[in-house]
Amino acid sequence: MRFSTHTTRHLCLTDLARMGWEVHAIASFAGHRSTESTLRYIHLSGRELSARLNASMSHLHAWRVDMLAGTDRTTQ
Repeated sequence: MRFSTHTTRHLCLTDLARMGWEVHAIASFAGHRSTESTLRYIHLSGRELSARLNASMSHLHAWRVDMLAGTDRTTQ
Protein backbone atom coordinates (compact mmCIF):
# COMPACT_ATOMS: atom_id res chain seq x y z
CA MET A 1 0.00 0.00 0.00
CA ARG A 2 1.32 3.39 -0.96
CA PHE A 3 1.02 6.36 1.37
CA SER A 4 0.11 9.72 -0.13
CA THR A 5 -1.55 12.98 0.86
CA HIS A 6 -4.77 11.43 -0.42
CA THR A 7 -4.31 8.65 2.17
CA THR A 8 -4.39 11.27 4.93
CA ARG A 9 -7.75 12.49 3.60
CA HIS A 10 -9.16 8.96 3.92
CA LEU A 11 -7.71 8.66 7.44
CA CYS A 12 -9.07 12.04 8.54
CA LEU A 13 -12.61 11.38 7.31
CA THR A 14 -12.58 7.88 8.78
CA ASP A 15 -11.42 9.29 12.13
CA LEU A 16 -14.28 11.81 12.10
CA ALA A 17 -16.73 8.95 11.53
CA ARG A 18 -15.13 7.01 14.38
CA MET A 19 -15.62 10.03 16.65
CA GLY A 20 -19.33 9.96 15.89
CA TRP A 21 -19.60 12.78 13.38
CA GLU A 22 -22.76 12.58 11.28
CA VAL A 23 -22.08 11.81 7.60
CA HIS A 24 -23.59 15.12 6.41
CA ALA A 25 -21.22 17.05 8.68
CA ILE A 26 -18.26 15.05 7.36
CA ALA A 27 -19.38 15.72 3.77
CA SER A 28 -19.60 19.44 4.48
CA PHE A 29 -16.17 19.44 6.13
CA ALA A 30 -14.69 17.56 3.16
CA GLY A 31 -16.34 19.85 0.62
CA HIS A 32 -18.36 17.06 -0.96
CA ARG A 33 -21.65 17.83 -2.68
CA SER A 34 -22.89 14.30 -2.10
CA THR A 35 -22.68 12.05 0.94
CA GLU A 36 -22.06 9.20 -1.52
CA SER A 37 -18.66 10.74 -2.26
CA THR A 38 -17.96 10.95 1.46
CA LEU A 39 -18.86 7.32 2.03
CA ARG A 40 -16.11 6.29 -0.41
CA TYR A 41 -13.58 7.88 1.97
CA ILE A 42 -14.82 6.34 5.21
CA HIS A 43 -13.42 2.90 6.00
CA LEU A 44 -14.84 1.42 9.21
CA SER A 45 -14.04 -2.16 10.09
CA GLY A 46 -16.64 -4.81 10.76
CA ARG A 47 -15.64 -4.73 14.43
CA GLU A 48 -16.21 -0.98 14.62
CA LEU A 49 -19.61 -1.28 12.96
CA SER A 50 -20.56 -4.18 15.24
CA ALA A 51 -19.52 -2.28 18.37
CA ARG A 52 -21.50 0.78 17.28
CA LEU A 53 -24.57 -1.36 16.57
CA ASN A 54 -24.29 -3.09 19.96
CA ALA A 55 -23.96 0.25 21.77
CA SER A 56 -26.98 1.63 19.92
CA MET A 57 -29.05 -1.44 20.65
CA SER A 58 -28.09 -1.33 24.34
CA HIS A 59 -29.18 2.31 24.50
CA LEU A 60 -32.43 1.52 22.68
CA HIS A 61 -33.13 -1.46 24.95
CA ALA A 62 -32.56 0.66 28.09
CA TRP A 63 -34.88 3.36 26.71
CA ARG A 64 -37.61 0.80 26.05
CA VAL A 65 -37.28 -0.69 29.53
CA ASP A 66 -37.53 2.81 31.04
CA MET A 67 -40.60 3.61 28.95
CA LEU A 68 -42.34 0.36 29.89
CA ALA A 69 -41.46 0.79 33.57
CA GLY A 70 -42.61 4.40 33.56
CA THR A 71 -39.16 5.70 34.53
CA ASP A 72 -38.33 7.75 31.44
CA ARG A 73 -35.01 9.42 32.34
CA THR A 74 -35.19 11.85 29.39
CA THR A 75 -37.87 13.91 31.15
CA GLN A 76 -36.13 14.04 34.52
